Amino acid sequence: MQLNFQEATLKKLSVHYIGNKGNGQDMIASKKPFQLGEDEGKLLCDAFFARFNAGGEKYSFSHGASLNYNEVYNYCLESLAEEAAFHKNSVNIAKHLHENTTHPKVKPGELYVAYFGNCIVNGAFVEVMGMFKTETKSHFLDTQVDAKDTELTMRTGADIGKFDKAALVLPTNAENGFDVLIYDSNGNRGEEAQFWRESFLGVVPQATEYYHTNQFLGMAKEFITAQLPQEYDIEKTGQIDLLNKSMEYFRANEAFDKKKFTEEVFEDKRIIKAFKEFEDNFTEMNEIDLPDRFDISTQAVKKQNRVFKSVLKLDKNFHVYIHGDKSLIERGYDEKTGKKFYKIYYDEEN
Repeated sequence: MQLNFQEATLKKLSVHYIGNKGNGQDMIASKKPFQLGEDEGKLLCDAFFARFNAGGEKYSFSHGASLNYNEVYNYCLESLAEEAAFHKNSVNIAKHLHENTTHPKVKPGELYVAYFGNCIVNGAFVEVMGMFKTETKSHFLDTQVDAKDTELTMRTGADIGKFDKAALVLPTNAENGFDVLIYDSNGNRGEEAQFWRESFLGVVPQATEYYHTNQFLGMAKEFITAQLPQEYDIEKTGQIDLLNKSMEYFRANEAFDKKKFTEEVFEDKRIIKAFKEFEDNFTEMNEIDLPDRFDISTQAVKKQNRVFKSVLKLDKNFHVYIHGDKSLIERGYDEKTGKKFYKIYYDEEN
């Protein structure tokens, strides 16, 4: 998907306060959209779009019975077809969010519902809707200067570049629930992320190259770090070696082939068989379907690379980063001191 928001304009903006209904807090809806100047609109556009990129994971609105029952989907569908219905539907979206804000961990905050024009999606100029929630407040110094003196005021507000949660609804793929991009400052895991993604928006991941890459790498990591040590006497260095090989396969190839991956990374037929059994259980429990071949997403590889730890932690004294040949590390036990040790072989000290 190709996205270009450089010339985007903020045509309409409605802001509503969403309290936590579970804690007895109310929702306060604005009576009309806010009127913003061109410069203010440009600043907000830049802030709103900064968290999204074309290579990230894509979602679609969904519902267990029928897409027609997904409330946010229908409000966006009507608004994108009839701009005059935007503010009314922004209030409906806010009410729907408030109804689902019942978990004690979900913080109250402002919901910004935006209507953008002049956006380029896959080479075509389109209109786009966005929903952005701020929960975290910051302190600002407001300095007023005139010819005679200066005045300093401490203010509290939301940093326009730091929205806590956001969703961008693109007008493409409308019949299947639109293409939806999501941002959550807490990541895509945890109860708060689940609330925003599932309870409020009601979206599911699309089966894209990003999704397949992200899911398979996550599954491989769980097998290597959690399952494999239970079945085989594998040292920590061996686990790190397999993690490095897994990541290197995805970095070195443009397309994924499961047979080649398992043979290159695991090598041992017993481990390959154990991985196949683990994959069957993993996909069934998580209700996902992973093909044997798919194109590799570089964005997903970069994301997973941050959690593929190649660090050997020894008590609280040493962290050893292992990036290559595990045969250059020798593990042993010293009877005199009663302590374990690692011997590391190398050619040069940098």
